[in-house]
Amino acid sequence: MKKLACKTSLLVPVLAVALTGCGDKAGGNAQATAGTPPAAVPAAAQPAAMPGTWQGTVAETMDSGGYTYVLLDTGAQQIWCATTQTPVAVGDKVTVPQGQMMVDFRSATLDRVFPEIYFTNAVWQQGSEPQGGGMPAGQPSDPHGGTDMGMGGAQAGGPAGGGKLALDDQHVSGIQKAAGGYQVGEIHARSAELGGKAVKVRARVVKFTPNIMGTNWVHIQDGSGEGATVDLTVTTAEIVAVGDVIVVEGVLAVDKDFGAGYVYAAIIEKATVTKE
Repeated sequence: MKKLACKTSLLVPVLAVALTGCGDKAGGNAQATAGTPPAAVPAAAQPAAMPGTWQGTVAETMDSGGYTYVLLDTGAQQIWCATTQTPVAVGDKVTVPQGQMMVDFRSATLDRVFPEIYFTNAVWQQGSEPQGGGMPAGQPSDPHGGTDMGMGGAQAGGPAGGGKLALDDQHVSGIQKAAGGYQVGEIHARSAELGGKAVKVRARVVKFTPNIMGTNWVHIQDGSGEGATVDLTVTTAEIVAVGDVIVVEGVLAVDKDFGAGYVYAAIIEKATVTKE
């Protein structure tokens, strides 16, 4: 399987949420709400410190299938969250980046249905949050693949392009190159030449995470590229959904360093997006 990884050796877990895959999966009428901005969360759940996160006390926690489930008590309400397995105990004071919510999610390994649960890329002990706060771990949520909880596709990665963690090739095909534009693989191959210039690309959305560091994060693929160059990260103010075919236009940044080890070999920032 081809993978996309970022230019850093710092490995940070990221959850990939799916309705299919082996292991836990959403049952019955489970629905993901990737397109709902975190602003829709009741104001009482918002933390005082870091935008885009919740803060509170761990009221309940368990590990299952390589993942950690946390019931976060914010003082105003309790919120179920899940991340890759993380040392945490009842009573710990933690900060949790707002993630993607799913409704009526069934964990097969726990044999339990969560009416609402947020899949997030980390649970930090308060005081140990990375600089920059709720930074997505490269590619924040994957709609495909699956291990426990129907999550897969995101693998720990080493030096390569496009994100902090690896992303499975989603086998996107049949996407026609935009007139006057580039393919995803071509942008990677010519990044030294195209860096700092406006680029245009037509591709399919394979990941979407809203409102992290004040912007939305999108992963796109068009069937081009190989290995680390199958996927391209985009930031935009637009709301899109997994599966959308979009035309992206924006300035390509090369070796973009957001701090805290988050370096992108190629990323289109503040892009305009047209859905097709």
